[in-house]
Amino acid sequence: MPFDLGATVRLTAECRGPDGALTTAATAAVTVTLPNGSTVSPPAIEDQGAAGRYRADYVTTAPGRHSVRWVWTGPAAAYTDVFDVQEAAPPGILSLADARQHLNLISTKDDDEVRFWINATTRAVEHYTGPVIPQVFTEQHNVRGAAAIVLLRTPVLAVTAVESVLTGGVAYDVDGLSVDGDTGELFRIDGGRLSGRLRITYRAGRTVISENITAGARIILEHLWRTQRPTRGGLAGGGEDYSVTEPIPGLGYAVPNRALQLLEPDRLPPGVA
Repeated sequence: MPFDLGATVRLTAECRGPDGALTTAATAAVTVTLPNGSTVSPPAIEDQGAAGRYRADYVTTAPGRHSVRWVWTGPAAAYTDVFDVQEAAPPGILSLADARQHLNLISTKDDDEVRFWINATTRAVEHYTGPVIPQVFTEQHNVRGAAAIVLLRTPVLAVTAVESVLTGGVAYDVDGLSVDGDTGELFRIDGGRLSGRLRITYRAGRTVISENITAGARIILEHLWRTQRPTRGGLAGGGEDYSVTEPIPGLGYAVPNRALQLLEPDRLPPGVA
């Protein structure tokens, strides 16, 4: 499961000799490669009383996929692994408390897994509706005398910057622009045209999440949770209408029919990603 940004990750590995036996090495080193390609090497320590079992503690500083490389000498051995770090404020439609309540979970022992499925559920909903949790997006558009530029994610909350990608190109003051939040159409207030290779930064999502979206998210979460635990008993509320009659492009059979029906009022227009 992903680690929280700023949390300490306990990295562990075993050094084994050619015969497969756990062995204390002459040297041990671990390298963590961050998402941006930089590397750090936290101290590698052998557990007391456990020959060949090594650990290192690393405090996370960046979200994304990290790779871990252990190397020992005397004997020569190596081990590679990965771990993920989530954003400081991961976009989740449901809170952990809401998810736990809906799944009828009293214990907190599954919280990390529930949080993982909350994030997966959010991605599934937004695949169908577009951004729900407000996020910052950056896009490039190459336009020549366009009356408007259509941003790809809606609803748009605010455009924060329109810059030229090219040196010496024209940039636009956002105070002189307006955007239709529902359609994503960005245009000049004075009626003029937009030109150039432009980098546009904007926020999109919903400041108020309607009940049909949160209800659809709960159903998707429960469906995904149930597929991971087929022998754990009935569903919350005793429901069984979780049929999925046809795959959804990009999602397969992850979304039940009744969740789709709830999300229908906020469905993206055909052909919109």
